[in-house]
Amino acid sequence: MLGSTRGRILLVALVAIAVAATASAQFGSRGPIVNGFANTENNDGQFHYCRIVYNSARDGSGGNWRTDYPNADINLSVRLSELTRARVARSHTGEPVHLLVRMTSPELFQCPFVVLSAPGAVALSFDEAARFREYLLKGGMLWADDFWGSYEWNHWERELRKVFSEDEYPIIDVPLGHPLFRTQFEVEAIPQIPNIAFWLRTGGRTSERGPDSEVPHVRGIADETGRLMVVMTHNTDIADAWEREGEDPRYFFTFGPKGYAVGINTVLYALTH
Repeated sequence: MLGSTRGRILLVALVAIAVAATASAQFGSRGPIVNGFANTENNDGQFHYCRIVYNSARDGSGGNWRTDYPNADINLSVRLSELTRARVARSHTGEPVHLLVRMTSPELFQCPFVVLSAPGAVALSFDEAARFREYLLKGGMLWADDFWGSYEWNHWERELRKVFSEDEYPIIDVPLGHPLFRTQFEVEAIPQIPNIAFWLRTGGRTSERGPDSEVPHVRGIADETGRLMVVMTHNTDIADAWEREGEDPRYFFTFGPKGYAVGINTVLYALTH
């Protein structure tokens, strides 16, 4: 649940916005999608949604780097600009400029916040792991979202341990009292958000892997100061709440406010810590 007062504010704002969004489907349908790989020209001091492009593992599961792309990137950027004072980069047509970035690219260090979708599918080379470690220790933050069940968790944890060893940087369950859950909106429960196709096909179920994914988790890795360098939303697909905003009003009103609360809080935490 959201905190009662700020939760109502978010819900009222999103309900008003959803009328237009539902009528015009998704933001990406309004014109050309503004995207591409990050370059030095993007280093303008404004917020860019930066998505990690990665190689998929042969034994991976759950999707690939394109999962929820590009509408999750676009829609969260738009809502961040509307519901906060964050300066979101836009093109000359007014569309938010969202970026793709590889872990070995120097432009990675232009993104204070990066999203890695479907981490149950990722394959990290040791060069990528070394560069990503450097990025995180220098102040960057990774959000890994949309992976389900024990198999995908174990796969991701194995790849993540190429970046940080367990002895050095343990994985923790982020408590609901953590600042991550109240940078703007008070999140009082971790929402389990399924992809829209699963939700419709099953008549409203939310656990995509049945008993193996019944409980959603927010886990993290913190540095020596306590700053979260890695945030992992497991057994939930937070980004689908943004990506599917204009597709089905029932899905949006059930999951949209919760998904945006977590998304905006996470971005603001990354930008202020």
